[in-house]
Amino acid sequence: MPAAASSTPTLALDDGTLRLAGHWTLDQASEVASALAAASGGATAMDATGIARLDTMGVLQLLRFAHRHGLADDAIRYRDEHMPLVAAIEDVADDRPKKRREYGVAAALARLGETMHHNGREIVALVSFLGENLVKLGRIARAPGRLRVTSTVHHMEQVGLDAMPLVALLSFMVGAVIAFLGSTILADFGATIFVVELVGIAFLREFGVLLTAILLAGRTASAFTAQIGIMVTREEVDAVRTLGLDPIELLVLPRLLALLVMLPLLTFIAMIAGLLGGMAVAAFELDVPPQAFVTRLHDTMELRHFFVGMSKAPVFALVIGLIGCLEGLQVQGTAQSLGERTTSSVVQTISLVILLDAFAAIWFMQVGW
Repeated sequence: MPAAASSTPTLALDDGTLRLAGHWTLDQASEVASALAAASGGATAMDATGIARLDTMGVLQLLRFAHRHGLADDAIRYRDEHMPLVAAIEDVADDRPKKRREYGVAAALARLGETMHHNGREIVALVSFLGENLVKLGRIARAPGRLRVTSTVHHMEQVGLDAMPLVALLSFMVGAVIAFLGSTILADFGATIFVVELVGIAFLREFGVLLTAILLAGRTASAFTAQIGIMVTREEVDAVRTLGLDPIELLVLPRLLALLVMLPLLTFIAMIAGLLGGMAVAAFELDVPPQAFVTRLHDTMELRHFFVGMSKAPVFALVIGLIGCLEGLQVQGTAQSLGERTTSSVVQTISLVILLDAFAAIWFMQVGW
């Protein structure tokens, strides 16, 4: 009888501390549940050093009891021999299947609120990340020796030179399509020569920079997120901090500077390729020789159209670089997190680039540019 009595799980409140004793194992599951259900509130800590035997069921019951009463996990004191079991269970205690999706107006409003809160936090994080990078850029401007020139040139090659054939090809084909569709409509009015203005304004103001930014958003932003995210997963970023180096200066600024240099150059190439595509359609379909195309382009196009398009390139480069690197640094260390952050990086950059381009187009139109 004494042995049986000593194995019974018991609780006693003593000066705000809930003192536990007995055996808290699966064999006493019903008694453990009854004891916890009968426990009164008001405890600020739990002393589990009096527990003689403890298994997974006992630890989970204690953790859930503590969470229900607003106690932190470290408010429970265990025996030293129980700590390895407790640590292992705490790591997986939250890995439960997700709740089934709820339907209805209340659930929809809750999801909408959570999404807006999450998006607000992402915007605040992006603005904060921009400020941090500007501070580090200012420090590099005062001490140019801190700039990682080799890394910057390496990323310029990856971002710019490797993407140039794809940007030129797609811009050429889009320019040809715009010229072909425009000529089909303008032919009804006998004004096919205005295809020159159509292609010129479209690519100098909008399509040149927009196509380039969207291509780099899908190609470069995802690469930045994956590269930095893998480093976070392998704890290489933590190792960089341990060595006394700044991850922003080492990983982010070279990529950001490479984009700021190469995106305007790729935009210029896209503009030329788009005009060449329109020129090819004009020459083979509209009987407008290249000389006439170039002459009319020179006579009708104003330099301000070119400056409007080029002015957007640094802004888009900043957006792509910041989002790509920030999402990489926010990877949680799992393959699922890496995939989610890479997807989020591409979606955010493409959406924000198109949104900024729309606002810029409206603004330039309102100011007469």
